[in-house]
Amino acid sequence: MSRGTGIVPDESMFNEFKRQCLSTENWLSKYDKNDMEVWVEVAPLSASTNSKGNFSKVHKIKCRMNIKDVSAATMFDVLHDGMYRKTWDPTMLESFDIARLAPNADVGYYSWLCPNPLKNRDVVTLRSWQASENEYVIINFSVKHPKFPPRKDLVRAVSFLTGYLIRPTGPNSCIFTYLSQADPRGSLPKWIVSKASQVLAPKVLRSVHKAGQNYPAWKAANSPDHKPWLYPIQSELPMMDPAELSIQRGDSLENVDESLTKDAQENEDSS
Repeated sequence: MSRGTGIVPDESMFNEFKRQCLSTENWLSKYDKNDMEVWVEVAPLSASTNSKGNFSKVHKIKCRMNIKDVSAATMFDVLHDGMYRKTWDPTMLESFDIARLAPNADVGYYSWLCPNPLKNRDVVTLRSWQASENEYVIINFSVKHPKFPPRKDLVRAVSFLTGYLIRPTGPNSCIFTYLSQADPRGSLPKWIVSKASQVLAPKVLRSVHKAGQNYPAWKAANSPDHKPWLYPIQSELPMMDPAELSIQRGDSLENVDESLTKDAQENEDSS
C-alpha cells in the first residue's frame, strides 16, 4: 500500500481505496433494503476461520446508501465536523483531533462502544481527504502517536484502510459508500460478525443519513462559516511533523479472546 515518500497518503492510495469501494469481486451481500446495502468480503474458508470457528483478525465490511435528500457536500461536512458528531454518533465514547499534518491530513483519536459484553475499542488514526465537484473521499489508517499509547480500559484496534467515498447524483442527492478494513484485536465470535453486517452497520448508516438531513439547520446556528477541512487557514490544530508518526501494527498490541462471549441483546430488532 503506497504512501509515497512519507506516511501521508499519496494519490495511489486514494485510487486503491476507490477501487475497493467500487469492486464487486469477493463481496457477499448481507443486507439489502431501503436504498442501503451491506457486504462482507468473502475469503477462502481456510483463511477466514480458525479451529474454534471464529473469523479472521481482519474484518472487511462495505456499506452503500443511495441518499435522495442530502447533497454529497453536506455528507462530507457531516463526517468532518467533530462538534456536530457529538450530537448524532450513537457509538462514540470520545473523539478529538490531535494535530494537523498537511492541508488535507490530520491525526486524531476515536473510541467507541462495542456490543455488550465485548470490550470497548479505540484507535489513533491518520486521516486524509480529497474534495472535488465529482467526488469526496476520506481515508484513514492506524498510526502510533508518542503521546497517545494504548489505554488499559480499552482495546486498541487497528484500521488498515477505512473511509468514505461520496459521489453526487444530483444537487441534493448522492451515493454514500463506507469501507472498513480493520483488526479489532480479538478473536470475535460469529454472532458479532453477523450482527455487525446485518444490524449494527445499517443502524449506523441510518444515523449518518439523519445527521446529514439535520446538519444544515444545526450548522447555520453553530459557526456556519467555520469549515477547516475545506479552508485549512481556519484550522487551530497544532502542526505536527508526520515523521513523528509510524504505522500501527496489530502484532504489537494486546489481543483479546472474546470468542466465547454470548450476545447480550439476542432479541434486538434486526430490521
